[in-house]
Amino acid sequence: MKRRNGLRAGFTLIELLVVIAIIGILSSVVVASLNSARKKARDARRVDDVKQLQLALELYFDSNTGNGKYPKNLTALELGGFIPKVPAPPSGVAGETAYKYAPLASCSSYHLGTVLEDTGNIALNSKKGQVQGTAATSCGGADPTGTDFDGTGPTVYDVVP
Repeated sequence: MKRRNGLRAGFTLIELLVVIAIIGILSSVVVASLNSARKKARDARRVDDVKQLQLALELYFDSNTGNGKYPKNLTALELGGFIPKVPAPPSGVAGETAYKYAPLASCSSYHLGTVLEDTGNIALNSKKGQVQGTAATSCGGADPTGTDFDGTGPTVYDVVP
């Protein structure tokens, strides 16, 4: 602070600029960590949704409706009352508007998955394999959701029964 006749007159311009710069640096660090936390939260929701869908698929399989087969699409879970509503993935990954589901081998198996944002997500360690979305035609005209589901991307999380 600059002194004028023994009294404090106020802060100098340099002092104010230094304080503003420090505040700017601190706020950018906070915003960066918040974005990382948001990615992790969206990925956690995606993994949880896939687990809920997997449970609903198993309930369908074990029920009289399924008769030992998985549904041709995820909408059948909602229509059969196995899940209140098929969840939609949270925003964050461009082009991802639905969880990927591909029934295989006469509806006796499936691949269910999603794309995660965080390449370091521990759920990616449990990747099961690869499948093309068009492979669902082996299940009597099933309609796979999403685009090709090849499981080869570094952030594709998929599960099987």
